Amino acid sequence: MAAYPLIEHKYDVVVVGAGGAGLRATFGMAAEGLTTACITKVFPTRSHTVAAQGGMSAALGNMGPDDWRWHMYDTIKGSDWLGDQDAIEYMCREAIPAVIELEHYGVPFSRTEDGRIYQRPFGGMTTNYGEGIAQRTCAAADRTGHAILHTLYQQSLKHNAEFMIEYFAVDLVMDDEGVCRGVIAWNLEDGSLHIFRAHQVLLATGGYGRAYFSCTSAHTCTGDGNGMILRAGLPLQDMEFTQFHPTGIYGAGCLITEGVRGEGGYLTNAKGERFMERYAPNAKDLASRDVVSRSMTIEIREGRGVGKDADHIHLHLEHLGPEVIDERLPGIAESAAIFAGVDVTREPIPVLPTVHYNMGGIPTNYHGEVVTLRNGDPDSVVPGLMSIGEAACVSVHGANRLGSNSLLDLVVFGRAAAKRCAATIKPGMPHPTLSSNATDRVLSRFDGLRHANGSEPTAKLRLSMQKIMQECAAVFRTGEVMEDGIKRLREVKAAFEHVKVSDRSLTWNTDLVETLELDNLLGNAITSIEAAANRKESRGAHAREDYPDRDDENWMKHTLTWIDDKGNVRFDYRPVHMYTLSNECQVVPPKKRTY
Repeated sequence: MAAYPLIEHKYDVVVVGAGGAGLRATFGMAAEGLTTACITKVFPTRSHTVAAQGGMSAALGNMGPDDWRWHMYDTIKGSDWLGDQDAIEYMCREAIPAVIELEHYGVPFSRTEDGRIYQRPFGGMTTNYGEGIAQRTCAAADRTGHAILHTLYQQSLKHNAEFMIEYFAVDLVMDDEGVCRGVIAWNLEDGSLHIFRAHQVLLATGGYGRAYFSCTSAHTCTGDGNGMILRAGLPLQDMEFTQFHPTGIYGAGCLITEGVRGEGGYLTNAKGERFMERYAPNAKDLASRDVVSRSMTIEIREGRGVGKDADHIHLHLEHLGPEVIDERLPGIAESAAIFAGVDVTREPIPVLPTVHYNMGGIPTNYHGEVVTLRNGDPDSVVPGLMSIGEAACVSVHGANRLGSNSLLDLVVFGRAAAKRCAATIKPGMPHPTLSSNATDRVLSRFDGLRHANGSEPTAKLRLSMQKIMQECAAVFRTGEVMEDGIKRLREVKAAFEHVKVSDRSLTWNTDLVETLELDNLLGNAITSIEAAANRKESRGAHAREDYPDRDDENWMKHTLTWIDDKGNVRFDYRPVHMYTLSNECQVVPPKKRTY
């Protein structure tokens, strides 16, 4: 192994990732007086939160009666009873102060005529425990993520957080007792390697949508934090649950926000029928995402798709008129024109369900602390390690996330993690001495991939993986198809041992970056499809044609998935938290999920 000089840095807290979750934690920790570094492989305002369009849910009641308990009920129902009800209670209750804080920090929310934050309807959001349609999603036109991300970055700079921009986080540094002591990162600009020591390392690295061929995710969404967790010998949770957004632009995958349907947009098939009335008689086009995605897929399967190949669906907003579109959906009009060649004031947008969000990820509690199954305790904390955002599985989304709960998740749990660190870390605490071999595992892997000189190009292996996932772990699943996908993915994993990295340099080496990302993606893809084949029921976004019913007796539990260096997978389980944190609300018992 080549000798790599490591430049050492010491902080109270190190955050990996500068999206909405990472930035809310970063500035929150810095504001508490903790020395805080944020490592990010792209400039913070290019993080994928910038692409979030529709809004952030909170029961403010600005557009009619609302209650955070109704929001909690909707989220539990949306999760298909796989969400932890203590964490959901915490998120929905804290949503209200979290949004007001964002407004005070400078987020330019859209306004009602009397000056309050504008709120729009979103799928699965109801009033009075499912009786009416709630207007709960706080919006900044259709660029809400952009507004939040820029504001949080400005607040982080104001509070003197330090940013390591265009550094690639290679791996966690774990000691012999299983305590996380820091992270090693590669400076892409000058090629140097750095070790960041910290009392808490917080992973806010986002999802792994790029494991699929067609997704709404940025090319940077490669599940890097999840990969680090697997290599540290820790499990991922609920990886079988992948959300397909109903309305990705046909052929491009670019997202068309649910806010379009919240503003009155609707879907039609080749006959011009508003078919959602058949599948969700009450909520119709504002049913939850898994329901709408499956309904669209059924329409196409049964020959009622639009276009020359009858393989997609139409989304209409031309009836809303140019004034409403210009005020509330300007970004959508622009995206439709660029990616579909459509003038939304005159014609429908061609759409198709597209991979959008990963409900599964790094198991945590509602403080953001990573948990694992240790000595029979399913909630034992991994010292020195936290995770938030799409990388984490709290689990507030369970088997299916409700739209506009993701921006909420980022902010609420970024805020919670900052509070937890402030309560448990004394600024300037000394760092323990690392053993002489603590970094060997990380540097050996890095050197091995840097000098990999096999026969398989990274791009070829990545495309094979993406096509397998798209074909074998899609909207509808069967055991036979997934087992075929598992067999083919194992072949890709074996071929990765013969990967070829043609560039040996350490400055701006995109070939090596993409190879490190593919290594992370493969871990995510394998655990996802293996967990899906293992879960023999249909629940939320996991829809099996060979097991079409939900099975609470056997499967109302979280899947924990481990993977070893050879790609071998093993499973264990954690119970769903069917309790609340306070007497202000009650546990919601499972029932049939209809809209």
